[in-house]
Amino acid sequence: MSAPAASGTRFGRVVGASIVGTTVEWYDFFLYGSAAALVFNRLFFPEQSDFAGTLAAFATYAIGFAARPIGALVFGHFGDRVGRKKLLVISLLMMGGATFAIGLLPTYATIGVLAPVLLVLLRLVQGFALGGEWGGAVLIVSEHGKPQHRGFWASWPQAGAPAGQLLATGVLALLAVVQSDEAFEAWGWRIPFLLSAVLILVGLWVRLAVSESPVFVEAQRKAEAAAAESGAAEQAPILTVLKRYKREVLVAMGARIAENVSFYILTAFSTAYLTQALGYDNSFALNALLIASAVHLVTIPAWGALSDRVGRRPVYLLGAAGIGVWGFVLFELYESGAFWLTFAGIVVGFLFHGAMYGPQAAFFAELFGTKARYTGVSIGAQLASVVAGAPAPLIALALVGSYSDPSPGRVSIYLAVCAVITIVAVLSYGETRIRDLAADDAVEPAGRRTTAAR
Repeated sequence: MSAPAASGTRFGRVVGASIVGTTVEWYDFFLYGSAAALVFNRLFFPEQSDFAGTLAAFATYAIGFAARPIGALVFGHFGDRVGRKKLLVISLLMMGGATFAIGLLPTYATIGVLAPVLLVLLRLVQGFALGGEWGGAVLIVSEHGKPQHRGFWASWPQAGAPAGQLLATGVLALLAVVQSDEAFEAWGWRIPFLLSAVLILVGLWVRLAVSESPVFVEAQRKAEAAAAESGAAEQAPILTVLKRYKREVLVAMGARIAENVSFYILTAFSTAYLTQALGYDNSFALNALLIASAVHLVTIPAWGALSDRVGRRPVYLLGAAGIGVWGFVLFELYESGAFWLTFAGIVVGFLFHGAMYGPQAAFFAELFGTKARYTGVSIGAQLASVVAGAPAPLIALALVGSYSDPSPGRVSIYLAVCAVITIVAVLSYGETRIRDLAADDAVEPAGRRTTAAR
């Protein structure tokens, strides 16, 4: 049995709700990263040097990642128990509320050390919400659509990441044009955070209109029938993942290393490096990132569609190998001082990143059974975020050494090592493109032993 295909109108609503929701959530998340690179060092850590303050700001940025596996576990558990839709609504509200609150937060000059403490707490809420958002968003699309086009349609929620980056960077770039750096630092940085309230209302309105995943509904029916027949309670999703999908979790984690690290180096770290180490003004860095993000947004679905034709593995491996090599070119282009060369460096990096990110949603969904899929996908992805994405700007900054005498070649080597890890992980697992998401045995109750589909 194949995954049920939704009608055109209903499926379009599902895809729309997924990408709108992920765009809003990634807007909130990336806005923090951009602000950390541009102003948070001076607003919340003013007693540090520029370099040390940036390190401290990126540390609070990384702290949000620590909450993501917890969010993945909590949202994954209930998403596999009660459905994808309810949890997606909750994650959207949590992320939006935390982001809006950051826009109202007093700075160090007003309340002292309490300011960075509150900043960290709100960052933890953001991380917790995002830990549950991604898995649910990609699954509700993967489980609605036709299997032969799964890579393409599941890549649209992935496109929410550059869309959110584009939106966040666009707002910041606009403010950089119409405001002086002094005005932006004094109050202008709050505007993008407060605007999230409008975006959340739009996302919530769209997301409430979608139906639950038909694959999940059918799996839930089977699980309830099996539990009634045997009298045994259904096993907790995390136990199913730990018992039967350990290899799949490790594959997902390894596959994410190069993808996650490269993205945060191309975005958060590059913004800081271009403005602080190379001395470009904010608008130079933000405009380059803005245009590159638009290209990234368009190409991610194309990579997903290609993975439907040739397989997830070939496309993913191309992206991993490409970014490992491109890291040695990237910083040479940055140091040229030319806007279009800087833009070219970022956009080619995004093309290789997209080759991993486009097929990733379908690839990860195909690793797990339905009643453990939300948990498995979320845990695998978010554990990788902790070890890869969270420290990436910090590690890159530490490898650079200082703003006065930077050593970017070390960052290139760091990217290459991450690429090798991802290549090994993807090569260690077979092609998943032909798998049927509805034909799995993860609906069995506790106490009934079966063999997971491979």
